[in-house]
Amino acid sequence: MSSVTFESRRAALADVVAIPVTPFAADGFVDGGTHRALLRRLLDAGIRTLTPNGNTGEFYALTPEERRLVTELTIEETGDRAAILVGVGHDLPTAVASARHARDLGAGMVMVHQPAHPYVSAAGWVDYHRAIAESVPELGVVPYLRDARLPGARLAELADHCPNVIGVKYAVPDASRFAAFARDAGLDRFVWVAGLAEPYAPSYFSAGATGFTSGLVNVAPAVSLNMIEALRSGDYPAAMKVWEQIRRFEELRAAHGSANNVTVVKEALASLGLCRRDVRPPSRNLPEDERAEVAAIAAGWSM
Repeated sequence: MSSVTFESRRAALADVVAIPVTPFAADGFVDGGTHRALLRRLLDAGIRTLTPNGNTGEFYALTPEERRLVTELTIEETGDRAAILVGVGHDLPTAVASARHARDLGAGMVMVHQPAHPYVSAAGWVDYHRAIAESVPELGVVPYLRDARLPGARLAELADHCPNVIGVKYAVPDASRFAAFARDAGLDRFVWVAGLAEPYAPSYFSAGATGFTSGLVNVAPAVSLNMIEALRSGDYPAAMKVWEQIRRFEELRAAHGSANNVTVVKEALASLGLCRRDVRPPSRNLPEDERAEVAAIAAGWSM
């Protein structure tokens, strides 16, 4: 795999990395038609990087068959309009099979979810990611890092073995720790994606990130694009104007340990008539008194 091929994929990470929702039909199954319509809405708005099977897509609540379906729908609907970064994870054989499935469908990258195992050693983290990356050397691999204890040297070690590890979705809520980790791992060696979305993007960009993930983008793509344009131009006051605009929405998502992270996004989409509000346990629909607030925010953005 030439470095030139990976360059286009690195560029796709230095952007708004959208995490699409997975809409459900009245029968509780994945609503393929609505899923395609939501993807088209993102693409038509100018979004150029999509992550099927991310956490905003309820990765952990989907069956293996549904995760494959979401990957297939996303790649079919997107064609060559955007880069695809497929979320993979769970046990190692499942993650490897998912990565190979993504490769066989034509995806260019996979994002490896932070292992949810209760016993994760730093060396074992390297082993897990190495096995996945080595199974798909043609694909760009992006670890999704949520563990504050992992030292940057371990990421560098992984990339020494696997040159297709090209970026990191960093989701530890500590900008100072991110700055240190990125420099310990190699600031210029990887594309650093602020994995906690727009609320953390300005501080993480100031420390070296060049992309950020977004669930809010499902609701208001233009808002997310406004923020990345401001950050790319180094206009932090403009970026913070967007930050102020989205603050309450993101506070609602982050409340109670991010219990309503997906719920608030789907509630906003439902208020706009774009999909049903249904989420799967252990998530739950918003109580009635919070629905109106979310709808008001979404209506303000769509004006």
